[in-house]
Amino acid sequence: MPHHRLIANGIGLHVAELGEGPAVLFCHGFPAIGASWLAQMQAVAAAGYRALAPDMRGYGRSDAPAAAEAYTPFQTVGDLVGILDRLAIPEAVVVGHDFGASVAWNAAMMRPDRFRAVLGISVPFIQPGGPTFLDAIRASGRTGFYMFDQMRPEADGLWADAAVTIPGNLYWTSGQAPEATRWDPFDPARGLLRPAPEPLRGIDPDYVGEAVASFSRTGFHGALNYYRAIDPFYAVASGVYSGAIIRQPSSFLTGARDGLNAVRLPTEEGMRKALKDLRGFEIVPEAGHWPQLETPAAVNAALLRFLATLR
Repeated sequence: MPHHRLIANGIGLHVAELGEGPAVLFCHGFPAIGASWLAQMQAVAAAGYRALAPDMRGYGRSDAPAAAEAYTPFQTVGDLVGILDRLAIPEAVVVGHDFGASVAWNAAMMRPDRFRAVLGISVPFIQPGGPTFLDAIRASGRTGFYMFDQMRPEADGLWADAAVTIPGNLYWTSGQAPEATRWDPFDPARGLLRPAPEPLRGIDPDYVGEAVASFSRTGFHGALNYYRAIDPFYAVASGVYSGAIIRQPSSFLTGARDGLNAVRLPTEEGMRKALKDLRGFEIVPEAGHWPQLETPAAVNAALLRFLATLR
């Protein structure tokens, strides 16, 4: 698999590539690396596409600016555009998971000329305008919401032991964890930093080892800055992009056991208000927060069905 070290949008980005044909650009979330998309890259490459998966800024072998304000979608979407520019790719389908889904949705919203279609996993499109979802949670008094902890400076140290925190996070947010103790984004007692009580099943151990090694080398400051950049982004985006809609073909997929569903309560009907060409809405029954790792065959099938509609 070819790997590139590109200077794009003013920083160094590591990008893995596989296959030839129309471009499909994969964006990972927290706490992951570009290698989390290996199964999907192989599937789309075999189907005649050119798969590209960067380590997003702050992760892996890409650069990690220190300032939180360097991680808003203005910068991360710029990174994607920069990658396309450096590789002389006029347009791409963009696919994202978790924070990568947020980047993907915002890429489609901001640059419809470069991103011809979008598929988001786990995180639906959040239309700018009015009070943000974090403002609504603050107003409700639910101070135990996990993102507030992720924003604090001490979070860097709490996550630092990647050999514990990466497997623990994957376990408690996956469909493997028992329902009664599975991650709850509003309950600190069922949080992300608990050690895994048993070995992970169904997630490639080679990927887990690679992720542990990567975060052991880089730490978590850059990765956690994505949380710290939410408020600065919406302070601007709520005015500039208020009421923005995505007209390109789009699709959404989530795991039925994903605790994040409780935050946005995604429904197909609700998403159609801002996604004018929603072509897919799928829930994978046995998956938690990591469908691309837990149920790669189901995600690959959904992705290829979506791509087939773009021919």
